Amino acid sequence: MEKMSIFYNNIAPIQLFLHMIGVLPITRREPGKAKFLLISIPFGYSLVFFGILATYVTYVAKNRISIVKRLSGPFEEAVIAYLFLVNILPLVLVPILWLEARKIARLWNDWDDFEILYYQISGHSLPLNLRRKSTTIAIVLPILSILSVVITHTTMADIQFIQVIPYCLLDNLTAMLGAWWFIICESLSMTANILGDRFQRALRHIGPAAMVADYRALWLRLSKLTRDTGNATCYTFTFLNLYLFFIITLSVYGLMSQLSEGFGIKDIGLAITAMWNVFLLFYICDKAHYASFDVRTNFQKKLLMVELNWMNSDAQTEINMFIRATEMNPSNINCGGFFNVNRNLFKGLLTTMVTYLVVLLQFQISIPIDAARNKNVSLAELANDMLLNKAEDEMTSSATTPLTTTTRATTKMHPPKGRK
Repeated sequence: MEKMSIFYNNIAPIQLFLHMIGVLPITRREPGKAKFLLISIPFGYSLVFFGILATYVTYVAKNRISIVKRLSGPFEEAVIAYLFLVNILPLVLVPILWLEARKIARLWNDWDDFEILYYQISGHSLPLNLRRKSTTIAIVLPILSILSVVITHTTMADIQFIQVIPYCLLDNLTAMLGAWWFIICESLSMTANILGDRFQRALRHIGPAAMVADYRALWLRLSKLTRDTGNATCYTFTFLNLYLFFIITLSVYGLMSQLSEGFGIKDIGLAITAMWNVFLLFYICDKAHYASFDVRTNFQKKLLMVELNWMNSDAQTEINMFIRATEMNPSNINCGGFFNVNRNLFKGLLTTMVTYLVVLLQFQISIPIDAARNKNVSLAELANDMLLNKAEDEMTSSATTPLTTTTRATTKMHPPKGRK
C-alpha cells in the first residue's frame, strides 16, 4: 500500500492539540490498533491534567460564586455574572470523552479498514488532502480562542490573569472539539465525492457485476462510518450542543438588555461571546448536514445518472441493488438516537432560544413597573403617617388648654331660660 492511515494523518494536528490538553487519551502504535487503556501513559497524563484543571476551576468557581452572592444590581447584571459560572461547564466534557474513548478508537480502526478495502478495489490510496487545513486550524483557532476570552474578561469583569487561564483552556477545549468534528465530517464528504467520481469513471470502461458489488461494499462501509461518527461521540456532542445553546441564550440576552441603555464596553465581550459560539454551533450542524447529504443523497444522484442500456443483466441487477441499498441504509449523523445533527438542529435551537429570550425580556420589562409601584405605595404610606401625626398633635394641644376656657365655652353654648 502506498500510504497508511490517511484519515488519521489528516486529523493528527488537531488530535495532537487535544492530547496536549489531556483529552482523548487513546494509544495508537500502528494502523488498525487504536486502543483506550486505563493503564497507559496517555490516560495517566490525562488524569493528572484533569485533576490540576479541576482544582484550578474549583478555585475560580468559588470566587465567582462569592461575586454572585454580593450582587445587588439589576437582573441583567446577575445574568452576566452567571455567564462566567456557565463557562466552566466544559470541564465535564473530559470524563465524558473518557467514557466514549473506546468507541472513538473503534471508529479510527474502521477508517483504517476502509482505506485498505478502497486500495484493494481502486488500486491507489484514498486521496484525502486535509492535512494543511487541519494544521492551519490547530494553529489559528487556539489563538483566536484565547483572544476572545481575554477581551471578554477585560470588558465584562475585573480581569485577573490567574483566573483567565482555566477559561482559556476550557474555551480551547470546546473550539478544538468543534474543529475535530469539522475535519471528520469534511473527510466523510470528500470520501463520498471521491467514491462517486471513481465509480462513474470505472463504469465508462468496464461494467462487470463484480465491480459494482465491490463499490457497493465500499459505500456500505462509508455509510457505517457516517453513522458511527455520531454514535461514537453522542454524549460528548449532545452536551456540547446544549452548552452552546445555553451560552448563546445568556450572552444574547445580556447584550440586548445592555443595549437598551446604549452601547457600552460590556457589550463588546457579550457580542464576541455570542458570535463565537453561534459560529461554532453552526459549523457543527452544517458540516454534519453536508456529510450526510454527500454520503447518501449526492451519491444516489450519481447512481441514477448511470446508463444501463449497454450493461449486461447482471450488472444492471447489481446497480439496482446498489440503489436499493442506498435507500435502505440511513446515512444520517445521529447522536445516539437523541437527534440528527444537521441544519434543522441549528434552526430548532435558534427558535427555542428566541422563545426564551422573549420570556427573559418580558421579565426584565416587568421589573421597573413593580419597582415604581412599590415606590408609589411607600410615598402614600408616608403621607398617611404625616397626616396621622398632625392629627395627634392637634388633639394633644386641645387637651392642654385651661379649664376656664372650656367652662366659658360651654356657658356660651347654652342660651338663657325664657320667661313663663
